Amino acid sequence: MSYDIKPWREGTLAENLASAGVSRRDFVKYCAGLAAIFAVGTPEMAHAAPAQKAAEELADKLGAITKPNVVWLQLQECTGCMESTLRSGGTTVEEVVLNLLSVNYNELVMAAAGEAAEKALEETNAREHILVVNGSIPTKDGGIYCTIGGKSAEQVLQESAKNATMILAVGACAVYGSVQAAKPNPTGAVGVDEIIKDKQVINVSGCPPIGEVITASLTYILTHGKAPEVDSEGRPLFAYGQRIHDSCPRRPHFDAGQFVRTFDDAGAREGWCLYDVGCKGPSTFSPCPIVQWNLKSGWPIGAGHPCIGCTERDFYDRFTPFYDKLPNIPGFGVEATAEKVGLGLTGAVASGVAVHAGITAARAAADRKATKNSPMAAFGDNAVGGENNSLNEDATSDKQNSEAK
Repeated sequence: MSYDIKPWREGTLAENLASAGVSRRDFVKYCAGLAAIFAVGTPEMAHAAPAQKAAEELADKLGAITKPNVVWLQLQECTGCMESTLRSGGTTVEEVVLNLLSVNYNELVMAAAGEAAEKALEETNAREHILVVNGSIPTKDGGIYCTIGGKSAEQVLQESAKNATMILAVGACAVYGSVQAAKPNPTGAVGVDEIIKDKQVINVSGCPPIGEVITASLTYILTHGKAPEVDSEGRPLFAYGQRIHDSCPRRPHFDAGQFVRTFDDAGAREGWCLYDVGCKGPSTFSPCPIVQWNLKSGWPIGAGHPCIGCTERDFYDRFTPFYDKLPNIPGFGVEATAEKVGLGLTGAVASGVAVHAGITAARAAADRKATKNSPMAAFGDNAVGGENNSLNEDATSDKQNSEAK
């Protein structure tokens, strides 16, 4: 079904959606998806209200807002984050909501150009508004590497941030600079929070972030009138509150010691854990396994490719080469290693997880000793070894567990 989208000039969002032909039922369904995202990284929110009630409440709050002023900047970036947002679900309701919410200024997708676009930006900057930023800010050589209308990206950002009530840095470029900030960082690229120091910057990380996470972050601000709770990296906890590793459908293979060694081996065909071919899921915080992409049709690990950790700060410098395994720490096992790498940068305490990892490894070793004809043999987990047997290093594992104790 197609809707007649008209510019939002007055009235509430619900009234404008209704005039466009969006039914209450479709709007509530859309809000149900957002409510589910809010509960991803904060389990206590999942039990705060039944799903239908939560969707209804969110629909009431979101539908009641009057036209927000939104400035959406595209600085030094590839437009991938906006592509992700526009294709967040492919549903007409989302397109209508996005078109209505970002009507003030978005250089990439707005019809106006040149002086007309600049005028729209100046008029919106003069009022209170929500600022969304895609792209990094080059600081070397006077910022000549990214200019808009004769102004440097830093000047454009400073002017738009002055009257902003909320600031969202969307995508790895806006959060810390991403690939262009990788060593040796020739343009001096930095993230938004390196330029804007006097206001909170909400970091929606990823390269690009999942579209629904972007829209959910904006919706949270609109419906709650405040910033969401964030982690030490400034990321919304509802989306970045848990590791990919914790919800990954391949996690049982990790615990069983079943790892893909090469991309064309039997383990790869059986969907085993991708840790040994470079998966950074154990040190990456993102809702990818739960929300997924393109109407939950897939995600990188589901397609057989290891996570590259793109939601983490400096991922390009820290996690390359992408197909190398995360470093190992003797005595604890690979899970504790990944936990130390990932959580050490976010201020979390890894000791409890390290203990858990040691116990898990010890139990796995005991189970392997208990029987050579494990039921897992049916899945290629043979106790006597073999090309794709990832549990054939009992002696080393036992020694490490002994040292850990």
